[in-house]
Parts: sequence; C-alpha cells; structure tokens
Amino acid sequence: MPGPQAPWDEIVPGLWMGGHYWTDPAGELQPVVVGGEFDLVVSLFTRSGHGPQPGTEHLVAEIPDAPLSADQIGAVQQLAHATAHAVQNERTALVRCHSGYNRSGLVVAQALIHLGWEAATVIQLVQERRSPWALNNAAFRSYLTSGLDVARLLTGLRG
Repeated sequence: MPGPQAPWDEIVPGLWMGGHYWTDPAGELQPVVVGGEFDLVVSLFTRSGHGPQPGTEHLVAEIPDAPLSADQIGAVQQLAHATAHAVQNERTALVRCHSGYNRSGLVVAQALIHLGWEAATVIQLVQERRSPWALNNAAFRSYLTSGLDVARLLTGLRG
C-alpha cells in the first residue's frame, strides 16, 4: 500500500484527516509535526516530537489498526463526538493516526455520521478526499455500516 501523499487532507470544511508520516514526491517517508494549525488534534497513534504545540486541545486514545475491544470502540465514539462538536462550532480539527488511513478514517467517518451523514457516503468521501487506501480495514467499515453502538454491544458480548 502506498504511503499518503500529503501530511493531512481536508475531508469537509474544518475537518482534516492525516497521519504522523507521509511520503514525499521522491518516495521518502517524512515525519508530520503539527504546530498550532488546528484548534483540536485527535491522535489515535502518538510519537514524541510530532506535536501539537502546547495550548492546542489534544485528545489521545491509542488504538490498534485491528479489530477493537468494546472499550476501544467506546473511545472512538467519544473522540468522534468531540470532533463533531468541534466542527459544529466552526473549530478546525485534525484526526490523525500513523499514516492517516484507518484509525483516523474511523473517527472522521463516525464524526460525520454524528453530523447526519450516511455511513456509505462518508466511507466514499474519506476515500476520495484522503486516499483510496483510507478505510481499507474491513472491520472498521463494518463498524461504521452496522453502527458503533451495535458494534460495541456485539464486541462486548464476545468479551
């Protein structure tokens, strides 16, 4: 899978999706350091020195790019709600993970669902605006299409 071609991309006005690394035109992996470009930064993967700058609201919940536990789905729901709230209040938000494909895509898509979008539409939008490789995690697409409440309940039952 190719690396992302930009540090971050705007999915809808004020809502950005990205990663901690991107691939430059020469094919070299480059770090992404966030300063004060955004009002809210949501990190699902973290590395020291990648920002954001002090004073920027920063929410962190490290989750795997793999099937999630009920608690991890709950964290995604909380982060998506905070992200949707920021966008509703015309604050800029960046949701990021390692490359800005799956984990960030899950939170961005769920935030848009909170804002009234349909799951299939947001999956397509994320893939168009970030990368065709975004949301390639089938479990994450299933969570979105079934609804995170249902996914959390079913995951909790498997326990």
